[in-house]
Amino acid sequence: MPAYTTHDIRNIALVGQSGAGKTTLVEALLYRAGTIKNQGSIEQGNTVCDFDPQERQYEHSLNASLPWFEKEGKHVNLLDTPGLHDFFGRAFSVLKAVETTAIVINAEADIESATQTMMEHAKEDELCRIIIINKIDSPDVDLETLVNGIQNTFGSECLPLNLPSASRDKVVDCFFKPEGEATLFSSVEEAHTTIIDQVVEVDEELMEIYLEQGQELDPKQLHDPFEKALRDGHLISICFVSAKSGAGIGELLEVMAKLMPDPTEGNPPNFLKGEGSSAVAIDIGTDPAKHAVAHVFKVSNDPFRRKLCIFRIHQGTITPNTQLFIGEARKPFKVSHLLRLQGSEQSEMASAIPGDICAVSRVDEIFRDAVLHDSHDEDNFHLQPESYPMPLFGLALIPNNRSDDQKLSDALHKLESEDPCLVFEHDTQANETVIRGLGDLQLRIVLEQLEARYNVHVETRPPSIPYRETINAPAEAHHRHKKQTGGAGQFGEVYLRIAPLSRGEGFEFVDQIKGGVIPAPFLPAIEKGIRQALEEGFIAGYPLQDLKVTVFDGKFHAVDSKEIAFVAAGKKAFQIALENAHPVVLEPMVELRVEAQGEAMGDITADLSSLRGRISNTGTASNGHLIISGLAPLAELDDYSSRLKSITGGEGSYKIIFSHYAPVPGNIQQQLAKKHQQAIHGGN
Repeated sequence: MPAYTTHDIRNIALVGQSGAGKTTLVEALLYRAGTIKNQGSIEQGNTVCDFDPQERQYEHSLNASLPWFEKEGKHVNLLDTPGLHDFFGRAFSVLKAVETTAIVINAEADIESATQTMMEHAKEDELCRIIIINKIDSPDVDLETLVNGIQNTFGSECLPLNLPSASRDKVVDCFFKPEGEATLFSSVEEAHTTIIDQVVEVDEELMEIYLEQGQELDPKQLHDPFEKALRDGHLISICFVSAKSGAGIGELLEVMAKLMPDPTEGNPPNFLKGEGSSAVAIDIGTDPAKHAVAHVFKVSNDPFRRKLCIFRIHQGTITPNTQLFIGEARKPFKVSHLLRLQGSEQSEMASAIPGDICAVSRVDEIFRDAVLHDSHDEDNFHLQPESYPMPLFGLALIPNNRSDDQKLSDALHKLESEDPCLVFEHDTQANETVIRGLGDLQLRIVLEQLEARYNVHVETRPPSIPYRETINAPAEAHHRHKKQTGGAGQFGEVYLRIAPLSRGEGFEFVDQIKGGVIPAPFLPAIEKGIRQALEEGFIAGYPLQDLKVTVFDGKFHAVDSKEIAFVAAGKKAFQIALENAHPVVLEPMVELRVEAQGEAMGDITADLSSLRGRISNTGTASNGHLIISGLAPLAELDDYSSRLKSITGGEGSYKIIFSHYAPVPGNIQQQLAKKHQQAIHGGN
């Protein structure tokens, strides 16, 4: 067993805007804790976390990395995450493995968009949160105004645990000590009283002792209510540091070791048993003697070292030679080497307990989000899915060597397994392989990895737009499929009605058959035929969505009715109903956020209007740039990056997030329908 217990483990994810200094902060923590002998830097390319050649080239974290240190008997796992928007998926995916999210803010840049995104996402995942304000020694930074802005933005529960000294060269503790030296703003006494008042509010008995009896409280008395306040979101602690100078690093180490929750104190993960509407919540404890249950939150593929899978243990104990099942697999794999990671370095572990984060390698069957377990009792266990941004930036890939099609597909499968916001698909209608991600940089990284890792060279072009189709009105239809070819024939008759659903609701199949006019075994065949028609589309060949199909009547023949007959009858009845349901083509609409210098705003607004965009809001960023927010069709934004660069002289930037599907204008629908018919009839 390890020298520590589950109560000694702290799992903390560092998140926040790119440039906030997360990787540098990790280096400072590891150095101060004595884990590394020298503090590396981004510029020199020798940090523990950014060990990938592409990370050193771009001087940005592109992957989540796992370092750790020990402080006063506590084992602290840190997860350093990317802060670039393009790699938010890789940051979000690690949050299921931690109890605490530490949002790092660059004091020079104020509250940036990634800060708000990460705060909201951590709250949604019910994680304890701490805010770390970095670069406090930067000149001309008004830290008091920044704290006020944090409280105005995220709530009055954001309270300092410490304060910068008047000279900004160190940090003064305000939690463990009720009084202290002069601070840059506020005072130790005021900050101490404020945070103690906040903590005791979650414990009525302690509040009575504190308020009515006027007793000074010992930090040990505050431990449990402090953890409860973190779990409930009643307290979001603020700490100050300078990762480069070392100011506040010692105090932050103490906060992480003494005040952040251990795996028994954080909000437990949301495990479910079963799928869909039949899934039920399952309580997973932290007992090391029970069945082992762990989940895989990161996968990386190396052509030479093969697959490396990083997982968090929630229950039970895992050792080398433990037999583990992957999800619902019937055959287990044996843990040959149980690994602890320190950035790129790997060391053997004799055993791992609940709360531990470790890895196994060379097990090709493991996939991200898989639940690992040592008993079939947990076959149907899975974590509640994480919510990720929708990948919208796309590229169509054409291998330089046509014989590399399979090689390209294999490489993309591996890259897709590493990033939840990277997807690839083969568009059969356009006969093209398409990758989609969150931004240009993410896709550029993928192209570089295809060449460097897998020796696959491709050309690129803009992909086809993922249009969809739906209906605007209810309709009914029926079809009798009857075929006699000698001997037993085919017979199936289906009556159905279709109705539109709200945007984003997908497809619903309803069985209202009464009296056995269609035997139950044939209903899946009817649904199969309808789903075939859904994929084929009706107007322009795009998949249909947001509609409900109700099968309410029909007939069968005791001899001639077969599954194939009801597949055909269901499909044709559905297609007939579509003719009277006012079908329309839908296009993806995106929320667009453009940031640029003020003098370019007029040209940007006019350009967006020419792209069928609608402006919803304008504002000012902390750097003085103006921000335009609005909605625009994705189809109009294929070359928007080059358009924006032309308008702003290369100074503008933008982000897009999927919003909803909306009907295309009539003239565009006609063009899409005509193009589809030409494709069907070979251009004639």
